[in-house]
Amino acid sequence: QVQLVESGGGLVQAGGSLRLSCAASGRTISSYGMGWFRQAPGKEREFVTVISWSGGNTYYADSVKGRFTISRDNAKNTVYLQMNSLKPEDTAVYYCAAAYRGSHYYTGSSRYDYWGQGTQVTVSS
Repeated sequence: QVQLVESGGGLVQAGGSLRLSCAASGRTISSYGMGWFRQAPGKEREFVTVISWSGGNTYYADSVKGRFTISRDNAKNTVYLQMNSLKPEDTAVYYCAAAYRGSHYYTGSSRYDYWGQGTQVTVSS
């Protein structure tokens, strides 16, 4: 079992930045691809970004490409999402997820084995 806890969400003005963290426990995440998803009110959960279990590859949704950066620190068992140039449309609950031996092609939520409880990000205009 892998337990995931997100943190770092909050309220920020448009154009601002936030850094989300996803701390894992129970098992080391070094063998897991790690993804970030988000869900806005009234909308389905959508893929944001993923980093492969090896850490060598990443993939981003077009809507965040060039603004968001995913990274991982296996020694700290933590994954990060640096979000810059935030827009009101980025407002959502952000979830991290883990997929055993997951690659950077893992953009579907069904590929993931473990999920965090989410952290709210609100971007004001």
